[in-house]
Amino acid sequence: MDGMATILSGAQERRRIRTGNFTGPTSGLAPGNVQANLVILPRALANDFLRFAMANPKPCPVLAVSEPGSPLFPTLGDGLDIRTDLPLYRVWRNGELVEEPTSVAHVWRDDLVSFAIGCSFSFEEALIEDGIEVRHIACDTNVPMYRTNIPCVPAGVFHGPLVVSMRPLTPARAIRAVQITSRFPSVHGAPVHLGMPEMIGIKDISKPDYGDAVPIHADEMPVFWACGVTPQAVIAQVKPEFCITHAPGSMLITDLRNTSLSAL
Repeated sequence: MDGMATILSGAQERRRIRTGNFTGPTSGLAPGNVQANLVILPRALANDFLRFAMANPKPCPVLAVSEPGSPLFPTLGDGLDIRTDLPLYRVWRNGELVEEPTSVAHVWRDDLVSFAIGCSFSFEEALIEDGIEVRHIACDTNVPMYRTNIPCVPAGVFHGPLVVSMRPLTPARAIRAVQITSRFPSVHGAPVHLGMPEMIGIKDISKPDYGDAVPIHADEMPVFWACGVTPQAVIAQVKPEFCITHAPGSMLITDLRNTSLSAL
């Protein structure tokens, strides 16, 4: 119908991204489909990272792990190619961000292992269905994300700070959001902190480390969830010789359905 946006499937959105016709944040695309954060590491580091993720399931809930060298995630999407199907990637060398390409085919290696990590975009759908406004979606911006002073549980060479995403809510809606997101442990689950951002090391709520600032109304508090951008803060600290991640907000759109991740 005129004036209404066309809703595309996960596979259709991936094709649109693969051909370069979309390069922005993926929040709200392919409604009902699971979106995932991405970490790609050399095989020599993959076991340590898997142990790190298992030790830190709130920020790093693993949805799938690829075979070494394979760009495919058959359990997440038919024909999904991890090298081309995200709008924007980040390429890291020795902990430094060196490139933000729309494809990583040119830097792909036969020893790379890919990790798909659950994303809070999945539980946002459940919040919206319950009548709770998700501010960054209402503002058509990227979710605000912050590095905290909360340390992750170290494993192998991996260690570093927890990153959180923030959504402003009234106290009543914050309580309801805790109830709703608790049903989604594989996509970060319940919040890790409510209100008082200074207690977790956030000095200025109007200046997120990743994403975009959103307005917080006088009757609202900031509510913080563990975030799948945490591995990027860890990578900057650990400085592996090579790594690929998604750019914050530019996720992997899978064919899984959000309802399949609900624990209840």
